Amino acid sequence: MRVLGIDYGLRRVGLALSDATATLATPWRRLDRRGSEADLVRELAAEVAALVAAEDGLEAVVVGWPRRLEGGDTDQTARVEAFARALEARVDVPVVLQDERLSSHEAEMRLATRERDWRRRKEKLDAAAAAVILQDYLDARPAPAGAGGDED
Repeated sequence: MRVLGIDYGLRRVGLALSDATATLATPWRRLDRRGSEADLVRELAAEVAALVAAEDGLEAVVVGWPRRLEGGDTDQTARVEAFARALEARVDVPVVLQDERLSSHEAEMRLATRERDWRRRKEKLDAAAAAVILQDYLDARPAPAGAGGDED
């Protein structure tokens, strides 16, 4: 089953999806914010419902959780936590907060190696940051029983 990653922003929201095995995160798309916070929650809840109904399904939503480098809250932390709670109340899958420290910086560095034009990088940055957040979440999960490793 897939997992959806969200990089929440005041102007844009980046989305990323994992593959069907929930191993590899890929940038998916960017939503330009229009309307209220409630409008955004409704739009994303509809996206989640469509993904849940799709053939590969959806097991969870991972939302980037802004933290300062030393671990404290940022000015966005409470807003993202409220957004995650509102989304979780409207969907049938768990909504998980994932530390997003330096995710945008890492996404920018990765994009810069492939795309020299900063305007094109900027268009892709939010979804790329969502993919970094999602990949961090996927990598931190314990491996399913019997998956990989030596069994000597």
